[in-house]
Amino acid sequence: MQELKQALQAALKDAMRAKDSERRNAIRLLQSAIKQVEIDSQTSLDDDGVLDVLRKEAKKRRETIAELEGAGRGQDAANERLELAVTEEFLPRQLSADELRPIVRQAIDEAGATSMKEMGSVMKVVMPQVQGLADGRAVSALVREMLG
Repeated sequence: MQELKQALQAALKDAMRAKDSERRNAIRLLQSAIKQVEIDSQTSLDDDGVLDVLRKEAKKRRETIAELEGAGRGQDAANERLELAVTEEFLPRQLSADELRPIVRQAIDEAGATSMKEMGSVMKVVMPQVQGLADGRAVSALVREMLG
């Protein structure tokens, strides 16, 4: 069993011992998503595969939170926030805007970009470098700010 799967299993046991049903349920949802991908692909996921599933689950949660808040369903959004927080515990730390700025500056210089028209070429340079360490929307906003 890989490290992330083991960490999820250990966290599940801890949540069960602590009688924390919300955390237990959130971890079970993550394990279920991982298991579903393994069944669909008919292979056991390594840590990179598990990370991909966790990133997708986190992205789903962020989108759902935005939709629920827009619909005025605060309690449901709070439940999703809790699930997102649990998911993010198992993801690598995200880069801050201050940490992203030099990477984006270097990509702008590398791409020779001078206007918003070249935003796509800058994004093509930046995203492989920050894959899994920064949200695409945050990178996009920073590129816009620096080119605009």
